[in-house]
Amino acid sequence: MKSKFTILLFTIFSTTVLVLVIIYNKTQSQSYISTHYSNNKIKTTATLFLHGYGGSERSETFMVKQALNKNVTNEVITARVSSEGKVYFDKKLSEDAANPIVKVEFKDNKNGNFKENAYWIKEVLSQLKSQFGIQQFNFVGHSMGNMSFAFYMKNYGDDRHLPQLKKEVNIAGVYNGILNMNENVNEIIVDKQGKPSRMNAAYRQLLSLYKIYCGKEIEVLNIYGDLEDGSHSDGRVSNSSSQSLQYLLRGSTKSYQEMKFKGAKAQHSQLHENKDVANEIIQFLWET
Repeated sequence: MKSKFTILLFTIFSTTVLVLVIIYNKTQSQSYISTHYSNNKIKTTATLFLHGYGGSERSETFMVKQALNKNVTNEVITARVSSEGKVYFDKKLSEDAANPIVKVEFKDNKNGNFKENAYWIKEVLSQLKSQFGIQQFNFVGHSMGNMSFAFYMKNYGDDRHLPQLKKEVNIAGVYNGILNMNENVNEIIVDKQGKPSRMNAAYRQLLSLYKIYCGKEIEVLNIYGDLEDGSHSDGRVSNSSSQSLQYLLRGSTKSYQEMKFKGAKAQHSQLHENKDVANEIIQFLWET
């Protein structure tokens, strides 16, 4: 009997210690974020990660894990969007969420209708505001996800009822074409302002985009890769296609910077698995 009582006491003690450790670690994480990232409205600003063509929330996993490892966030949720535009969150944001990350996944992940994709992004943001009180957001997109977001900004960027964009990261943007689909290797170049020597139809639809960004103090980081194999591309998207974002924005943002990564780790799909890329994104979004 005495032995059972001792075991019971030990179990209670061990459980209590474990709970206290968990609470302490969470409190320390919250304190660290609040201390080091106080320049961001950490409780009402979410960061959305959106995959490219054929991708899923798994495409965003590496970058999100790097953010967690750096203690810039303490909460990650996933927003899945059905083919009809219905948004499903895998869980609720907690009240003490700091710099929450939202991994966005489109069920129809091969939908080339940018306007429809834009509507789906709008629905995610609308639900983030109504359900969790999100007022501002950052955006990180890969490949086709960037075009979908460009059309979101074109169609909904002036809607003050939606959360407002603060910072935007574009990875391997396909703004003016995709190699061997509607662009040949080394076919198109851009000038110093990012204006392409030839514009495709989708790009032309975005020529008024700068008007949406004007006056909103949005910061933009444009990341692209060069395999250094003479193609001036990441193997899928030409550098000129990614760089042509500059001309669409035309000086309307608070800041615009380009960052080129080189070599095998700069391949199109490897960019979102690249630790150096992730570190630059973290610094841009949360450390400046």
